[in-house]
Formats: sequence, C-alpha cells, structure tokens
Amino acid sequence: MLSKAQIKLIRSLQNKKFRKETGLFVAEGKKLVEDIAGSSIKIEHTYATSRYTGTLQHTLITEDELSQISTLTTPQAILALCRIPESEGALPVLTNDFAIALDDMRDPGNLGTIIRIADWFGINHIFCSDESVEVFNPKTVQATMGSIARVMVHYVHLSDVLAKYKHEGIPVYGAMLHAKNVYEETLTQNGILVIGNEANGISENVARCVTHSISIPSYAKNSGPESLNAAVASAVLCAEIKRRK
Repeated sequence: MLSKAQIKLIRSLQNKKFRKETGLFVAEGKKLVEDIAGSSIKIEHTYATSRYTGTLQHTLITEDELSQISTLTTPQAILALCRIPESEGALPVLTNDFAIALDDMRDPGNLGTIIRIADWFGINHIFCSDESVEVFNPKTVQATMGSIARVMVHYVHLSDVLAKYKHEGIPVYGAMLHAKNVYEETLTQNGILVIGNEANGISENVARCVTHSISIPSYAKNSGPESLNAAVASAVLCAEIKRRK
C-alpha cells in the first residue's frame, strides 16, 4: 500500500521544481523502466500492479493506487522513481561521430522523439540550449521510449559550445529554410546537426556558428506546408547523414 507521503512525492515530480529539489524523475511502462534498469541511471524504487509481467523487483500496488500516481491517461503496469544522473563536465570528442544540437527546443514530445531518433541512428550525444525543455519532464521521458537510457543529453550555452567545436574544425550543419538541398550537399563523416526552435528556427547567435546550411526540399505542388515538424526534420536529416556515412 502506498502512503499519502509517497503519493504526494511521486505526484510532485510532475513539477520541474520538485524534480530539481529531490533529484528524482518518474518513468512509466515496462520497456522504459526495464531499459533504464539496464543503464547507468539508478532506480530508487519501483511500483507495479499484478499486470506487470517482468522480472524487476517492485512494491505491489493496486490499480487505483497506480492511477493516483501515474501521469498517463491509461496507466501502464509499472512505474519507477529514478535518480537524475549527474551532468558530465567533459564534452564528447566528435572526431568520427555526429551529434545533434537543439536550439531552444520547447516541446517535450519533440525532445523525447528526437532522443529516440538519435538512438535509432546511433547518435550518442545531444546538446540542448539552456532554454530548451528539460529532458526529465514526464512527457519527454515517455516519448523517448527507453532511449533516455542510451543517449546523453547535455545542457550547455549552445553558441559557446558550437563555436568551440567549429574552432576545432568540426562541421556544424544548420537545418534552415531556403538553404542548400541536403541531397545535393557534400556531407562529412562527422559533425553536429543543429535543429532550431519549433516556431522561430535557429537563433542568430547559434546561426553564426553554422558552417553548412542545409534544408529538406519540399515536393508539394502549389502551396504546401511551410515547414516540417522539428522531430520529423531531425529524422530525415539523420537518415541522410547516416546513409552517406
């Protein structure tokens, strides 16, 4: 049985303030929780109903108790309290690898989906500007579908970090409208792919760090959509980058 204090704690973690104070975040669902359990992220406690069919040790709770602590419209059978990992100080070496940089990404679903995309394409690092949505937001965590356990997300002063990599000779590819067609552009074996804010694109400070501006051509007849969703654009560009590599 869950105590009132436990319910209050778990529900409070929907709020960034309390995630920061406690150093905890919530993960829900069999695949997500089991992926986290197999990673370096520490699970503090696991709660599950009789529907859970996995092997993780857990506290057995009722369906009613689960509905009180779940953020999902249809609660899954298992929920875990996880420890937010400490930030790593050193930036990754990108001699032979690609990374993704997100400039003021605000939608938690987009961030979670892009983390999942990075995982699919074997990209291990994502740089987020300090203004971007928090990776441990419940909607972001759920949207990663477990990829949060394998992709490292770094919150940085983005223009400074990109300028550093640019100075080291690392190509910085900016996804922009009316730029060079990515399918006709020469792509390198390493670099950083920059995706901008959902409404405003890449900011001026970050744009100054871009060495190659690229775009996804539209094949719509007459007047089509103005742009692609940030996560969709990330997937298309990552696929082309990896296809060339």
